[in-house]
Amino acid sequence: MRHRLKDVAERAGVSVKTVSNVVNGHVHVRPDTRARVEEAIVELNYRPNLSARHLRKGRTGVIALAVPELDIPYFAELARHVVSVAAEHGWTVLIDQTGGRRDQERVLASGITDHLIDGLILSPLALTAADLAALDGTPMVLLGERIEHCPADRVVIDNVAAAREITGHLIQLGRRRIAAVGAQRTDEGASARLRLAGYRDALRAAGLDHDQALVASAPAWHRADGAAAMRGLLTSGVRPDAVFCFNDTLALGALRTLHEAGLRVPEDVAVAGFDDIEDGRFATPALSTVAPDKEQVARLAVQLLANRLDGDPTLPAQQLTAPYRLKLRESTTPRVDHEVIAMKDGVSPQ
Repeated sequence: MRHRLKDVAERAGVSVKTVSNVVNGHVHVRPDTRARVEEAIVELNYRPNLSARHLRKGRTGVIALAVPELDIPYFAELARHVVSVAAEHGWTVLIDQTGGRRDQERVLASGITDHLIDGLILSPLALTAADLAALDGTPMVLLGERIEHCPADRVVIDNVAAAREITGHLIQLGRRRIAAVGAQRTDEGASARLRLAGYRDALRAAGLDHDQALVASAPAWHRADGAAAMRGLLTSGVRPDAVFCFNDTLALGALRTLHEAGLRVPEDVAVAGFDDIEDGRFATPALSTVAPDKEQVARLAVQLLANRLDGDPTLPAQQLTAPYRLKLRESTTPRVDHEVIAMKDGVSPQ
């Protein structure tokens, strides 16, 4: 039997309105009254009827999360956090992948179909600012720096600073021929460009020449692309003593190629990645990496969407920056007994 507000009110000896105030977190309820209501809720195992609540607000209670590829571990891990945080708001999350295609991103950004979703969290690769300006309506939060002068709320990570720091770590180890794996020259490669810029900044700050022969492109950021890029570096006669891969799946592929070539990591070649996916922690050797706070990315994105749904939709768009850490493991520092963590704290609006 599903109990109603009226049942809770009768058990607690209060009005239905008082129970509603407690359930919805209103502060103007006397502590002893709140305690009685909460006790009645527990005793009756009362659960709010979220469907009815959403209908009263003219909403579905469903939001969408759209990412380029679900088989990229970073996006799978991020999706798990988004689902958990959205549940705190009583939302169900519809998850889709765009393949980085502009037409698919436009369909999602337009709300898919009328009244199917209340809002969207989107990691775009092809969508433009002009595309967003032409759309009308669906509350949206973007992930990443793909769109400059963004007209929508978004959550970013400081990719340039993070890439600069992980490259700086390799330089501090005494490495001087540091390769970069994952460069992309397409419009969709915003993260690649920013991470390449941070890599170059670190070389410049250390007085090291930027050798274009040490920069390897990757059309996608999968394990096979990392393996192929590393193989290309080695067979071209370029012999790096360290490699910064622009994500962890590229780094896992590079580790495999180095192993097949008989090179030791990190003794011969130190390897670092970006994303701190679970596979990297269990690689041999365990992978040093930039660790974006994925839980915080999810929490900021969901909160921005909630603010947009519950507040004034005409307010200026916000950009929030989520923190990251460097997690230094065996692939760069063979004698570590535990993770050495260099943390960038804070969430900053920009």
